[in-house]
Amino acid sequence: MLVALAALIPLLGPPLAMDGTGEAAAPGAAGIGLLRTVLFAALCVPVGELFVRRLAAGLPGAPARRARTWAPYAAGAGFVAALGLASVVSTGNLVPHSLAAIDVGGLYDSRDGKLALLEVNGFAAAGLCALSARPATQIWPLAAVTVAEALRAHPAPELDPLTGSALTFVHLMCAALWVGGLLYVLRTLPLWGDARDARVALLGLYARVAAVLLALITATGIWSTLRRMPPDTVLEQLTSTAYGRTLLAKVIVVAVVAVLALWARLRLNRAPDPLTACVPARAEVVALGLVVAVSGLLTALPVPIRWT
Repeated sequence: MLVALAALIPLLGPPLAMDGTGEAAAPGAAGIGLLRTVLFAALCVPVGELFVRRLAAGLPGAPARRARTWAPYAAGAGFVAALGLASVVSTGNLVPHSLAAIDVGGLYDSRDGKLALLEVNGFAAAGLCALSARPATQIWPLAAVTVAEALRAHPAPELDPLTGSALTFVHLMCAALWVGGLLYVLRTLPLWGDARDARVALLGLYARVAAVLLALITATGIWSTLRRMPPDTVLEQLTSTAYGRTLLAKVIVVAVVAVLALWARLRLNRAPDPLTACVPARAEVVALGLVVAVSGLLTALPVPIRWT
C-alpha cells in the first residue's frame, strides 16, 4: 500500500501541481516522474546498505549477521527505469509509442543521450558487482549514476552548470545515504537478537551521521533553490509555479521527517529503553519514501522561471 501511494504521487502530481499556473507539462511527465522515482529509490537501497555495513563493521562486539541484501533487485529496477528514460531521450524527449521509434544510435549524438546511457550501464554494472564476490565495488558504478544524474539536471546552457551539478551530486548522495541507511538499519536490528548494546550503538552511530547528512541536504537544497529562484521571487514562485508548489510540498515532508528524526534521537538518548526509538524511525523511513516520490515528480516538472 505504501509503495502504491508513493507511485501515485508522480503519476497524479503533474496536473495537480500545474493547475492554474498557465504552464504546460512535458509529454509523458507522469511516466517520467515515476521512472525517476524508481531510479532514485534504486540508488538509495544499495548505497544505504554499503554505508550501514561499513558502520556496523566498526562496532566492537557487533554480531556478524546482516539483513539480506536488496542490491541486485534495486539494480534491476534502476536498470529498467534508466532504460525507460533513455528511450524517451532517444526520441527527442517524446514518449515512444513503438520500438521502431526508439533511436538507440542517436543517444551517442547528444549530451543527454550519453548521460542516459551512462545511467543504464551504471545500474547494469552495479547489479553485476552486487552479485560478485566483492559487492562493495558497486559503489563506483552507483557513483557514476549519481554524477550522470547531477550533470543531467544542469544542462550546459545553464549559468555555472558545474556548481549546480556539484550541489546536486552532494544532495543526491547524502539523501541516498540517509534514506537507504535508515532502511537497512531497521532491517538489521531485529537480526541482532539479544545483542542489545550493539543494537543501541548502531542506531546511535547512524543517528549522529544522519544529523550531518541532514545539514548537508538542507544546505545544498537551499543553495540549489536560490540558484533557480532568486531570493526576491522565491515566495511568489513557491505558490505560482508547479515546480515551486512541489518544492514546497517536499520541504513540508522533509520538515516532518526532521521532527520524526528528532523524536527518535530524544528517545534514543533519554528513554528507559533506547530501542523504542525504532518506532519514530519506522515512521521516518515511510516519510522519506514520500520525499523520494516527490523528488521524482519534481524532476518531471518545468524548471521555474528565473526572474531578474
